[in-house]
Amino acid sequence: MTVVSRDARPLAWPQFDGRGIGTMLTEPKHVGTVAELYLSLTYVRAKDPYSTVMVYPSDHFVYPEHLFLETVQRAVSAAEELPNRVVLLGVSPDRLELDYEWMVPGEQLAGSSTYQVLAVNTFLQKPTVEEADRALTRGALWNSSVFAAKSEALWQLGWQCFPDLMVRFEQLHAAVGTREETTILNSIYREMPAYQIASDLIKPAHGRTAMLEMSGILWSDWGTPERITHTLRQIGRQPAFPLACLNRPFVPNSLSGASDWLV
Repeated sequence: MTVVSRDARPLAWPQFDGRGIGTMLTEPKHVGTVAELYLSLTYVRAKDPYSTVMVYPSDHFVYPEHLFLETVQRAVSAAEELPNRVVLLGVSPDRLELDYEWMVPGEQLAGSSTYQVLAVNTFLQKPTVEEADRALTRGALWNSSVFAAKSEALWQLGWQCFPDLMVRFEQLHAAVGTREETTILNSIYREMPAYQIASDLIKPAHGRTAMLEMSGILWSDWGTPERITHTLRQIGRQPAFPLACLNRPFVPNSLSGASDWLV
């Protein structure tokens, strides 16, 4: 499922041609990444309350895809083995990138001879150079914000972290498949509280988080033209946009965040 704001629907709809009903959810308005997550989770739980979900930000780059999908499968298996944990995919840093969130590992929780699933000891949001350097020596990884979890575990975490939001999605969950579904969806978004996944869900739940490294995978958060250009050059490609864009201040598109998460 992909969550798209109502304003972005005309741009997104052609990309979903042939993918079937229920693959794109339309938000009445964009009010933060937590609402996007729990909107999709509401519909997933209505189909299967015992499901395991994988959550992806939609503006990230991974290469090669087959290795990424192998790691995704490991994360899903880890989430099923550790049903109370959120299993985050991490990236081994190749530089002191201070705009990313870093995860410092703790004890091993699961895994095999080829990979480890570790507890997250500490999250470092936009660390200083000194903090990032110390984190590197402790085996820290960048947090890709891609994660696997049991639907029920995320639902219970939601009630712990933001009950004012969860009561709204409980109303929607009860109305899925009924004549009142659309009316209730619009009504709960009129005063929907705004929360962010990284700061309001994952950090408070860090005692219930785990990390798994994406080994051998090139990953980048494509939030700026500079990151896009750097990544494409790493795989021998040139960007399609004019390189003059790199000399201008980056202004996010007015629809930025309108299609943030895939579940």
